[in-house]
Amino acid sequence: MNHEDKQALQQRLFRHVDCLASLIGPRCFRKAGSMDATTGYLRQQWSQMGYDIQEEPFNALSDIATNFVVETPGTSRAEEIVVLGAHYDTVLATPGADDNASAVAVLLEVSRLLKDHVGKRTARYVAFACEEPPYFNVDSMGSQHHARTAKQRGDDIVGMLCLEMVGYFKDEPGSQPYPEEIPKWLTWPLPKRGNFLAALGNLDSWKLAYQFHRGFKRGSRLPVWALPLPDRFEFIFMSDNRAFWEQGYPALMLTDTAFVRNPNYHQASDTPDTLDYARMAEVALGVASAMKRLLK
Repeated sequence: MNHEDKQALQQRLFRHVDCLASLIGPRCFRKAGSMDATTGYLRQQWSQMGYDIQEEPFNALSDIATNFVVETPGTSRAEEIVVLGAHYDTVLATPGADDNASAVAVLLEVSRLLKDHVGKRTARYVAFACEEPPYFNVDSMGSQHHARTAKQRGDDIVGMLCLEMVGYFKDEPGSQPYPEEIPKWLTWPLPKRGNFLAALGNLDSWKLAYQFHRGFKRGSRLPVWALPLPDRFEFIFMSDNRAFWEQGYPALMLTDTAFVRNPNYHQASDTPDTLDYARMAEVALGVASAMKRLLK
């Protein structure tokens, strides 16, 4: 991709984040109209790209929430599915630029980049409702609904990539701390600057982590660390990837390490001006490249 195309990609990413976080702001049922505005934006964007949109309504603690799904069918192995997903809701206290407008922006732009790419496997892009509290891990998450119904249908999901906060990067020494539950001996070879993307998986997802890493590096200059970790590390379960692990599907959480790195997590200060759109463009290019590898 040339410089002008990268600039255009950065501008589109900013427009998505600005619309979601600045214009709409907090995106939850407690803020009247915000979920309808968000779902309207998703419909508009994917319709303009030429996708046929499937809607998945479900009961979320007495509200009717909706996942949005678009697909590019594969050729010789169309029954095998690679999912790229991101949640579009926030908690009430935050405009949610990094959490999770950054991920929705990358989801939209990867689906745009790959609109005319047809792999052997099927590409499925999903915008999930209701990842945040009070829905988190109480069987009311959009990702839980999607993964559970996929399993009931017999969908052969060979890999799920969960975009979870992918826009906050820092170059200063010491800008990348690590959760206290990780032993010091395990963190010493890891980067001390918050300038990389992490791809976190459980041990059963190690093959997916390997393939993702290879594909991402081919398409992006952004450093990426793919880390399959034991289940005892609770932080790897803190997004929509968990729902797919619960159904036995391999999955990774792609993240800027969220609250570990970003001090604006769930705060009013999580605004569009805090994000790095040049690096978000590299995330989008890397994820698109990884998707191409996984769709072979």
